[in-house]
Amino acid sequence: MPLDISIVGEINLDLLMYGLPEEMALERELLANDFRMTLGSSSAILAHNMASLGSRVGFTTCVGTDSMGKIALKYLGERGVDLSRVFASRSGTSTGVTLILPHGKERHILTYPGTMFELRYTDLDIAFLASAKHFHLSSLYLHRGLFPEVPRLFRELKALGLTTSLDTNDDPEDRWEGLEEIFPHVDIFLPNRREACRIAKTDNFASAIEWLGSRIPTLVVKLGRHGAMLRQGQHEVTAPGESANCVDTVGAGDSFDAGFLHKFLRDTPLEECMRFANKVAAHSTTEAGGVEAFRNAAKLDELFS
Repeated sequence: MPLDISIVGEINLDLLMYGLPEEMALERELLANDFRMTLGSSSAILAHNMASLGSRVGFTTCVGTDSMGKIALKYLGERGVDLSRVFASRSGTSTGVTLILPHGKERHILTYPGTMFELRYTDLDIAFLASAKHFHLSSLYLHRGLFPEVPRLFRELKALGLTTSLDTNDDPEDRWEGLEEIFPHVDIFLPNRREACRIAKTDNFASAIEWLGSRIPTLVVKLGRHGAMLRQGQHEVTAPGESANCVDTVGAGDSFDAGFLHKFLRDTPLEECMRFANKVAAHSTTEAGGVEAFRNAAKLDELFS
């Protein structure tokens, strides 16, 4: 079957340690009260959760030859993600890992990039990417090898008839460069509130929406527990958040993307796409990590009820 979406991105495992203090003293052994290991990285979480919802997903990434890479790929393979264009690191670099320390609504996020920086344009099979209806890129600023060619990649896939979307996620260097060259080839942009303001270089959210809305055909901003808002030209609509028995919010934004794009690729009205995306994001918070709530078939069925 042809792909619904092709995703280029990073892959790693998330290690979550709960119960640690926000202020962590040096030279002390600090004890967590719980621990989880699960699939991490925005791109892989998106691929996993879209496939769990029923989309046909192709995923291109670079992994290490270590056991962590095998474990991460197993998560995706079990959901039927097409991994035929995944390749192993040529340098011997290991797969990345992220240590997440949740503290209520906030968290420390510590990442070893590993193979994230190795993916380059020459590693991509453009024909494979173009076999999908839609192309998506997450974690723009973690793709240091690919970054110079990202405008070219979006331009070529748009020219081949695909719709496109982008979620930059955070910029670890807080520079937010290069977007003016990419935006003309992006149909849907999916930042959160903080990212929207950082990109527009303003603390005023309304000003950020005006700035981004003049550059992107469909702007969808994630507002956490307050839901989401969509802007197309001068048309603006919001969708309230969904309540859930929250364990943690890791991967909630990526799960929102999964829900929105899953419905968008079925020609669903955009307001309904947002409502479903909010349900999917809330669902993701009911288990530890970004994908575990999507590995329970009975709970997953509740999203479509």
